[in-house]
Amino acid sequence: MVIGAVAAVIGFVLVVTLGIVAVVIADEDAAATETTDGGGGLQGVPAEFREWILKADAACKEPAMVPSLLAAQLYQESKFKTSREEATSHAGAQGPAQFMPGTWATWGRDADGNGEASPWDIGDAVMAQGRMMCSLLKQARTSGYPGDVRALALAGYNAGWGRVEEFGGVPPKSFANGETYNYVRIILSTMKRFEGPGLLQVSGSGLGADALRKAATQLGTPYAYGGGGPGGPSVGFCDGTNGYKDGKCAASSTVGFDCSSLTQYAYWPKLKLPRTAQAQYGATSDRPVSRTQLKPGDLLFWAHGGNGFIYHVAMYAGDGNVLHAPRTGRHVELAPLTSAMPQGDYVGATRP
Repeated sequence: MVIGAVAAVIGFVLVVTLGIVAVVIADEDAAATETTDGGGGLQGVPAEFREWILKADAACKEPAMVPSLLAAQLYQESKFKTSREEATSHAGAQGPAQFMPGTWATWGRDADGNGEASPWDIGDAVMAQGRMMCSLLKQARTSGYPGDVRALALAGYNAGWGRVEEFGGVPPKSFANGETYNYVRIILSTMKRFEGPGLLQVSGSGLGADALRKAATQLGTPYAYGGGGPGGPSVGFCDGTNGYKDGKCAASSTVGFDCSSLTQYAYWPKLKLPRTAQAQYGATSDRPVSRTQLKPGDLLFWAHGGNGFIYHVAMYAGDGNVLHAPRTGRHVELAPLTSAMPQGDYVGATRP
């Protein structure tokens, strides 16, 4: 909760993102090694929050600001809830970032362009949260107070910067029954769970590089079997074999991509690829590319035993890595080409 109205400490519940595979085949269990940059990426947040968290992070030049900090803070404040019933505190804090009306008057803007600055609008709330945290991080960095600047900024967000000044740092456990102290501790300890794949830097121009750059904006987006398309991530479905996790249909409640909808989204509308991995291979197989000649954006395909039905597609991301949506239970990620899928299943690459 922002300024003076301190939220009760809520035990953290791990948010499990759901994950990844082609629309037309059974989910694979191949191992994939993720790359991370210590917080530059993002995972485990609802799709409607992801865009705004990344924008808020990009707008802040303070080195201590990372997307996972904003994500962990939003989870602690509201668990990403947006309804007035679920996101109104007993003290009157409002919306997913839990702004008090007086504080909202200072930081609120119409970030989403709908004509109203509202703490209930996800874009408005997250961008206001980012602006306030950015300011607090700067105050913390220049304050001379001991300790982690993120801890100081979080304490200022929760209890007011005046309390940080009063105590010369994060208020102790004796202040407000330890609520600010625990607020800070919980958020810092749960940031790691929201750290996603590193932000991919794509150089160059052309159809492939542009497609890869577009796909990279979806790093950390959940996998949803049958979900996604040219317009972005969407809820998927289960077909009796695919889309299940722990015996339950995960796809029908997950907004995300599968492997071929991600590549379709990446190239659309400059190149309108068909929907499935098999069809995408058929549409581009007349332009094969050897492993030694791969360029960013090239499509890579896998079939069981290296022959027959194509069950997976990925995009070459450079430096021996691919960007793909692997299977249910995972998310859009970077992985080494050599371990993204079974090496014996690799069919080859094409250049759309």
